[in-house]
Amino acid sequence: MQVIRHPLISPAPGTQRELVSLHYGQTGGQKAYIQASLHGDELPGMLVAHHLRQQLAALEAAGQISGEIVLVPMANPIGLSQFLLHAHLGRFELMSGENFNRHYPDQVAAVAQAVESQLGADAAANVTLLRRALKAAVLASPVDTELQSQRRTLMSLSCDADIVLDLHCDAQALMHLYTETPCWPDCEPLARFLGSRLTLLAQDSGDNPFDEACSQVWWKWDRHFGGRFPIPQACLSVTVELRGACDVTHELAAADAKNIVDFLRWRGLIAGDKPALPDAVGDARPLAGSMPIKSPVPGVLTFLKNVGAEVKAGEVLAHVIDPITAEVTELKSPVDGLFFARDFLRFANAGMRVAKVAGREALRTGKLLGA
Repeated sequence: MQVIRHPLISPAPGTQRELVSLHYGQTGGQKAYIQASLHGDELPGMLVAHHLRQQLAALEAAGQISGEIVLVPMANPIGLSQFLLHAHLGRFELMSGENFNRHYPDQVAAVAQAVESQLGADAAANVTLLRRALKAAVLASPVDTELQSQRRTLMSLSCDADIVLDLHCDAQALMHLYTETPCWPDCEPLARFLGSRLTLLAQDSGDNPFDEACSQVWWKWDRHFGGRFPIPQACLSVTVELRGACDVTHELAAADAKNIVDFLRWRGLIAGDKPALPDAVGDARPLAGSMPIKSPVPGVLTFLKNVGAEVKAGEVLAHVIDPITAEVTELKSPVDGLFFARDFLRFANAGMRVAKVAGREALRTGKLLGA
């Protein structure tokens, strides 16, 4: 294993944060990139990374890693350090207010212009050329803040990978995945290995989150060149939602790490007998069909349904109770679907999103991700 330290721009004299990447195997074959806790307060991924590094070290010592695997066990030192009055605030940078998982720079047009004259009829050669140019563009992109330097570092480590796994979690949730629609054929086996109940699909959900910044360059280049050159979907990039924020146990993390290793072995990055593809326990649905449940009033929040329930349109999921008037407001599902995530807070503000139900029909438009 090679350990590389990546210093970020110093935000103030006397301070310096860094990202640390762990590199297993060798370059020249397939590459997988895995990062944990881009939202600094989402901790299940860090424990999965702890178990992954143990398994990967043993596999490397046995000479079984046939590709390159890069692991960033803590992807957000800025967010990890943000506390206010004992509350961990790891989703938004306090300086800018920006979500750590949004606004990754778009290099599609610049790279297309740089390489167009060199593209040809060989798809593999086109992939190699585009990856090399993309990495050069990422490394050359200007940054002048600590947050921008963190984004550039993460993209420089991941932009040339065949597989990108971004480990997150929800508040209280089932195991579920987010990926772009062109990635679904390659993602479906991963969903099986992880035992994911749900994969939410979109093509450009808005605000350029990390996973889409890695995968969407390929279908955008194919569209840009209008089919004149063969350009495959060369990156499977997936946001892996490792259940809920409190699901931080060795039992779950060890199993999740093993499942990721099994998937990488199935994909050929790890030598040995190819594991059997597990049965599917979930399905794919449009992200535009994932319906947020909002509370129109403030009050004490109590849920009547647990995550994992299949619900019908109009079915009551929760009550919001006004402690002064004793008025009870029912929060109902707008669609038939899977009740897959809910908040862990039990006081709702007016307009607060408190839960999500995944339907099968695309009903929403515009930006599809939450704040």
